[in-house]
Amino acid sequence: MIDPQILREDPEQIRASLRARGGDEAHVDKAIAADTARREAISAYEALRAEQNAFGKEVAGASGERKQELLAQVKELSARVKLASSAVDDAEREASEILGALPNIVLQGVPSGGEENFVTLTEVGDIPSFEGEIKDHLDLGEALDILDMERGAKVSGSRFYFLKGAGALMEMALMNLGMKLALDNGFTPLITPTLVKPEIMQGTGFLGEHSAEVYHLDDDDLYLTGTSEVALAGFHSDEIIDISSGPLRYAGLSTCYRREAGSYGKDTKGIIRVHQFQKLE
Repeated sequence: MIDPQILREDPEQIRASLRARGGDEAHVDKAIAADTARREAISAYEALRAEQNAFGKEVAGASGERKQELLAQVKELSARVKLASSAVDDAEREASEILGALPNIVLQGVPSGGEENFVTLTEVGDIPSFEGEIKDHLDLGEALDILDMERGAKVSGSRFYFLKGAGALMEMALMNLGMKLALDNGFTPLITPTLVKPEIMQGTGFLGEHSAEVYHLDDDDLYLTGTSEVALAGFHSDEIIDISSGPLRYAGLSTCYRREAGSYGKDTKGIIRVHQFQKLE
């Protein structure tokens, strides 16, 4: 979520970021209005609570008819406090929803546009040349009998596959190699949950613009993660971390699930863009 302080002090920075993304700048004004409404609702609630506390002390020291009058006023004030509390909840919810829909601020220098507008910063090595026909990973995988897309589709639908024999062993070997490199560099290995609560998914920014990419289990109100980063970020949620001796380094291994709802027609061949895969993050 965008830092509300930036929204209040430098909204033009967010507008410029939205322009670079091709987004609607009017969303910034909506966010400012929602943030203002939230702060005003909180201020009104706190003022009523202070008044309620003052009444409580006065009631405690009163007697007779005066006490009955004060009690009647306290009852009326309590109802106003309850309404104000409800207004805060509504304002918080709306502000959270609107601010949460604002994308992160782009770095200066990042080119505007989509994938077709990328800029190559550097190239390493030379592109090899081959004699004869060049086979892609799908052709090689099927020829070696280590990849089966047809049966993957039969069992689960499009963009699913079986890794078979040496293909399965190769994936496990690569995961072990990656984990060893992480261990050698001071990372703690974690095998993370692949189902997380809504607040964890929301907190990592996956329920905004790209929420359609995420699988949701309606009966349990849990989300399937598309990367172990989600669970890793939630690992220390609501905690204060002591990093005086250095950062905490984790390597998260998980099965990842992605709906790929916005990728119709893209990378349809092979296992470049699939619904389920293993990843070490």
